[in-house]
Amino acid sequence: MNRRSFIKKTALSSAALAGSFYMPSLAGNRKIKVGLIGAGWYGMVISEAALEVGGVEIVAVCDVDSDHLKDSADKLEQIQGSRPSTFSDYRDMLEMNGLEAVFIATPPQWHALQFIDACEKGLDIFCEKPLSYDPMEGLAMVRAAEKAGNIVAVGFQRRQSKAFQYAQQYIQEGRAGELHKVVAQIHYRANPGDPTIQDPPASLDWDAWCGPAPKLPYRPSIGHFNWRLEKEYGNGHLVDWGIHHIDIIRRVLGEKVPTEIHSTGGNFVLKDRMTTPDTLTSTMKFETAPVVWQHRLWGAGEQNSDLNNGIFFHGERNSIFVSDRKFMVWPSGDEGEIVEREISTEGGMQQLHMAEFIDAVKRRDPSAISSSAEDAFYSSTTVQLAMIAYETNSIVRWDNEEFMILDNPAASRLISREYRAPYKHPKPV
Repeated sequence: MNRRSFIKKTALSSAALAGSFYMPSLAGNRKIKVGLIGAGWYGMVISEAALEVGGVEIVAVCDVDSDHLKDSADKLEQIQGSRPSTFSDYRDMLEMNGLEAVFIATPPQWHALQFIDACEKGLDIFCEKPLSYDPMEGLAMVRAAEKAGNIVAVGFQRRQSKAFQYAQQYIQEGRAGELHKVVAQIHYRANPGDPTIQDPPASLDWDAWCGPAPKLPYRPSIGHFNWRLEKEYGNGHLVDWGIHHIDIIRRVLGEKVPTEIHSTGGNFVLKDRMTTPDTLTSTMKFETAPVVWQHRLWGAGEQNSDLNNGIFFHGERNSIFVSDRKFMVWPSGDEGEIVEREISTEGGMQQLHMAEFIDAVKRRDPSAISSSAEDAFYSSTTVQLAMIAYETNSIVRWDNEEFMILDNPAASRLISREYRAPYKHPKPV
């Protein structure tokens, strides 16, 4: 692919980049009445970011852990001066009079049902990533949002990073030359928690927490916070954290879901403590350039620790490394110097991302959202297919028009997992 066709192909992404520098006006002084579903660590992170931005009141909180429920209600009352109503079942919360929007910050196995039910109530939604646990859930969620016509944003706050925005602009202006390879990685030493089977905390309704996912015997290594590295709930490091980099890469390349993915790795060091790979390499075939994801959750990181977490874009003219606040470029030849910049995001990525959502809700303008449900579906499906390729030890080929895996029955069975009774898996309509 030549530079001209690359620039043409990514024109839409360039327009989106220009829009991402827009600072929300937070139209009007009216406060949007919001309900929080999932009041653990990250539910409170996004709620506090929203309150810092202003223009919202958290009027309700839902959680299946009574300690989370009380602690979050206490903290929110302290911050905003009014105490939210509390619920143990999100469906009861959705019946609350005056509710206008919800924040969904539960583990991924719950996203689809909560999201679709909120759409059916006509509520605006800020949903944490990944959009869903499996691709068919995600497609059903996109269809539900299209039918509802509500404002939806997904928690890809790194779209607000000025470093990533600068890298996107640099590449799309052709300054790196034609791209031939992209590599993303997040290496760190994981501590999955205690894997000993035991009774759940008295405050936690474990059956409700598991919801439509398999109900595994409780152990701290798969419960609060640690669920990210459990196959049945968080589906591993790539799906939980690496998805941010895959989302940025797709945005820069102007692509949807790769047409072919192969993953290799294993659980070599932490095999007695977690159920997803502690070592993984996934090769993703995009039209513009191949993308390689790699992670290692043990041992030494890169010799330069700054490179442990970020994306390498390798072009004909030079190579680029970019992370949340760092941009580096070095030439492909022997001449020239490495350029390194620290690029801060004034106001904070989380706050800017939430401000974008709040302003879009107030102005009823879905075009102001940089991370739509459809876009989140592409990023989520990409990492989910990478894990399906790993689980089946096969090459997964994806059809972006029919939303299906081609000629691979074992992999195809995994794009829509069976729900635990009495829950029903949503179907795209």
